[in-house]
Amino acid sequence: MRSHASQMRSTFTLSVLTAAISSALQAQPSTNQVIEEVVVRTHPLSAEGLAQPIAVVSGLELQRVLSTSLGETLGNVPGVNSASFGQAVGRPVIRGLGGPRVKVMEDRIDSLDVSVSSPDHMSMVEPFTADSIEVLKGPSTLLYGSGAIGGVVDVHTGRIPHEVPETLLGSFQVRDADNANQTTASGRLDGGAGNFAFHLDAFYRDADEYEIPGFAESSAMRALEEQDGHDDHSGDTEAFGILPNSQLEATGGAFGASYIGERSFVGFSLSNYDAKYGLPGNSHSHHDDHGDEHDDDHGDEHDDHKDEHDDDHNDEHDDDHHDAHGDEEGGAVLDLAQTRFDLEAGMENPLAGIQALNFRLGYNDYEHVEFEGSGEAGTVFATGALESRLELTHDAFGFEGASGIQISSREFSAIGEEAFVQPVDTQTFGLFYVGQRRFGELGLEVGVRYEHVDQDPTTGEKRSFDLGSASLGLIQPLGERWTLSGQLDYSARAPVAEELFSDGPHLATQSVEIGDSSLNEETAANFSAMLRYAFASVDFSLSAYITDFGDFIYEANTGTEIDELPVLQWTQADATLRGFDADATWRAMDWQGGGLTFNAGFDSVRAQLNSGNNRNLPRIPPQRWRLGALFDLHSLQAEISWRRVSDQEKVSIAELPTEGYDDLRLHIGYSLDVGENPIQLFLSGRNLTDDEQRLHTSFIKDLAPQLGRTIEAGVQMQF
Repeated sequence: MRSHASQMRSTFTLSVLTAAISSALQAQPSTNQVIEEVVVRTHPLSAEGLAQPIAVVSGLELQRVLSTSLGETLGNVPGVNSASFGQAVGRPVIRGLGGPRVKVMEDRIDSLDVSVSSPDHMSMVEPFTADSIEVLKGPSTLLYGSGAIGGVVDVHTGRIPHEVPETLLGSFQVRDADNANQTTASGRLDGGAGNFAFHLDAFYRDADEYEIPGFAESSAMRALEEQDGHDDHSGDTEAFGILPNSQLEATGGAFGASYIGERSFVGFSLSNYDAKYGLPGNSHSHHDDHGDEHDDDHGDEHDDHKDEHDDDHNDEHDDDHHDAHGDEEGGAVLDLAQTRFDLEAGMENPLAGIQALNFRLGYNDYEHVEFEGSGEAGTVFATGALESRLELTHDAFGFEGASGIQISSREFSAIGEEAFVQPVDTQTFGLFYVGQRRFGELGLEVGVRYEHVDQDPTTGEKRSFDLGSASLGLIQPLGERWTLSGQLDYSARAPVAEELFSDGPHLATQSVEIGDSSLNEETAANFSAMLRYAFASVDFSLSAYITDFGDFIYEANTGTEIDELPVLQWTQADATLRGFDADATWRAMDWQGGGLTFNAGFDSVRAQLNSGNNRNLPRIPPQRWRLGALFDLHSLQAEISWRRVSDQEKVSIAELPTEGYDDLRLHIGYSLDVGENPIQLFLSGRNLTDDEQRLHTSFIKDLAPQLGRTIEAGVQMQF
């Protein structure tokens, strides 16, 4: 495991940082005067304009799009997709890159879970606890490490208060959806007195197996099975109308408190997350409901069966289904528990030339057990992870910027018959600087980062990587309405433990994964440009990017099988990604108490190896278009949106094409005041056309489509 010297280095450095901050805080005079809130965002330069594309989802917009996963919640952001694994799991994919290349954070600290180790692992960052969600599209390795070579998603929760509220503040909401009988409840309280502030939040979610418009298996998969002579399914009934083993239960909450002085504060939060959810992907259900209705000519009966199912399902899918399913043979269930501790301290003007100091630390204790369909405990995944960062905001040589140090430590293990990767300890140490300066109207941004990474497996050779990254950005106004910005980045990423040391069957991906302990670091030279128009009622942005990867790490299909599972080998080759994002809003009409706003979006990405017969990379999202309109009049809001997802026919080896689909959504909200407390009533409809929606970014897209037509109603109260 990791060396004693590495442990001592991490412990000593953290002790010095903590002691320095504690001493500085104690030096401040005790006072009841509350400092102004220092709003810390994902990027310290964002307040002055940022060359890197950024998107923020907050307020009423966030409430309209909230879903069970981050990927689904951010689905309307151009360039952001979801690596769905049923309704419980949906890690964000940014511009075609996901997994370890996208860093998911909670209040600027990594999620510290195991969601990057497998596509069926849930991210522990909960959308329903968010104040806002920020997305940095493109390399963000300068501030947050080599894992952010594709982008960053940062969820701001407010769990560590930065100011003392003048009065007790709170909110509570309840949602109920007809599809899967899904119920969600969440609430929070923020208060305090004198120099002390506190925060409380909690959430609860329960959902049965969800309804789908047709077969669980895609038409391409069924055609392939018939071609191979496997159309009898060994006597099992083919799943139709309901996705087997897609149920979900989740609960969690947090308590946070801060002491706030005149120029400084220190606070902490303690949070807990428990979840239990099925792992869909077996297209053969053991339900008897459809057993006699699907024979060899089921294709001719598809439409009649769908109509019959839609009429009868609500009567058949009762409250006992969720509990009963757990006893059915063949449905693997993942049961997880996490406890997380966070610490934050900040100070204004601690030293001459230093505008602010901020220290963050997060520690996570995570474990999940994958239960077989028989109820027998299988593989156990566990991790103890710590990340800390000290960031100084300052002026130097005419540049306003931030510099700092980041340290992380992760002890990961997977134990059981289906453990496909051995226990590995990972240590990371990084130094970074970002700065900005204006030369007349021209804005200049620069940044550099050095990072050292150690990967220490239980057996085998330890790997170490020294990584360097740099960035140069320009922002040039073109008159009063237009702005042109561009950014050049060079980034480096160390391979993660799964890429280096995997060696065995991975049933979540229905494959045997073989790592390569000799992998080199992955590098990326990226150029992006953005043209923005902002004036009066119109806001428009168009982004283009091209990324040239050296030694891009990916899973290559070897064309061989072990125990009927395809063998995937982690390997490296040069690759190129290029694409476009566009986003536009137009306030078309204004009237007393409201108005009408139109919005539109588009994104497209092309990802290929630089050589080879089939150069297409797997699970790259297809083109998407989005059109929408928002109407508001006094207390009434109504939004309709339509999204068209194209076919994806540019597929990798052994990857099936994916049919496109339409997604029509409607949201109606009405606000009323009960005394001084606002109450929001809302009704939402998703996938109103009941299209079969399959996400090409999903490992199980041919076995598990997205939810069918879903109607959700809810109420939110604030006080």
